Amino acid sequence: MTVLLIITILILTGIALWQITKIFELSQLGQKKDDSQIATEKDNDLNGKLMFAFLVFIYAVTIYSFWTYSKVLLPESASAHGPAYDTLLWISFAVILFAQTLTQAVLHIFAYQYRGINNRKAYFFTHDNKLEFVWTIIPAIIFFLLIIYGMITWGKIMNFEEDEDALVVELYAQQWNWKARYGGEDNVLGDANVRFLNDFDGKNPIGIDSSDPNGMDDFVVTQEFHLPVNRKVIFKLRSQDVLHSAYMPHFRAQMNCVPGMITEFSFTPTKTTDEMRMNSDVVDKVNRINKIRFENSKLLTAKGEESLEPYQFDYLLLCAKICGTSHYNMQMKIVVESEKDYEKWVAKQQIFSEVIQ
Repeated sequence: MTVLLIITILILTGIALWQITKIFELSQLGQKKDDSQIATEKDNDLNGKLMFAFLVFIYAVTIYSFWTYSKVLLPESASAHGPAYDTLLWISFAVILFAQTLTQAVLHIFAYQYRGINNRKAYFFTHDNKLEFVWTIIPAIIFFLLIIYGMITWGKIMNFEEDEDALVVELYAQQWNWKARYGGEDNVLGDANVRFLNDFDGKNPIGIDSSDPNGMDDFVVTQEFHLPVNRKVIFKLRSQDVLHSAYMPHFRAQMNCVPGMITEFSFTPTKTTDEMRMNSDVVDKVNRINKIRFENSKLLTAKGEESLEPYQFDYLLLCAKICGTSHYNMQMKIVVESEKDYEKWVAKQQIFSEVIQ
């Protein structure tokens, strides 16, 4: 009913605007109109001033956006490689902001300063080799340095080896959920394939090959997965159906999950979930969200509905690809904890050999 009412209002508003336009055209009958396609000095003056006004407008919007929305940015990174990643990002932002500010200022100020008034004639400027060289070579050098810097940073992030201490975790993506598989006591993942998904009456949801002894002590979790703090984690990423993307924003980690192949990413968590909850930016975010939820809960309870539960910060695994109708719901909680607490959690899990009995 609400949708029908909105559509009706939009249609009636359109009809009203159309009628107002026709009335205005009728009111102009008999009046002399300037149909010339040649801009006058008045037109040039107006457009020059509008260009300058728009420059002030976009700068004002930029300043307002920085002032208002900087609080919704991610807090400090919770992974070892995160600071290098953030530095690269902020340097790129600074270069882009500087170039945008400078070029927009030149464009709009020139349009205002040299607008066609007082019989001013435009200077016909055809070509200048020095100018072409300057505005070609300077951006080329800057982009080259950014690309080299980015490649070095990315190379350091992706240069990981499966050392003995590294924890190996498989993230299995499908429409529209995540599953995480651990290598068990030997920390070695057994072979897996989609051909084995229907084995054991649905007790093999990610297709572990039961003929591979390395997979018998593997265990799979679906609601949340745990990571020990300050220990390298190597993620093996698979997809059952379409292209997904494992995105863990607080760890500055993202890697595509491609059907038919295994992709990899690695990072070392440096802050437990409890430690990140004490971060000042996170505390501020939680307070702002709960304030909104409190106000919305008052409206819900007034209607006789249940109130919203208070928000609590958690690390999340998200999907960064639009993978279907329930893409928005594709997330999994990540718990980062001490090695001792992690081992306690592992001890409670049921391994594959026990599940298929």
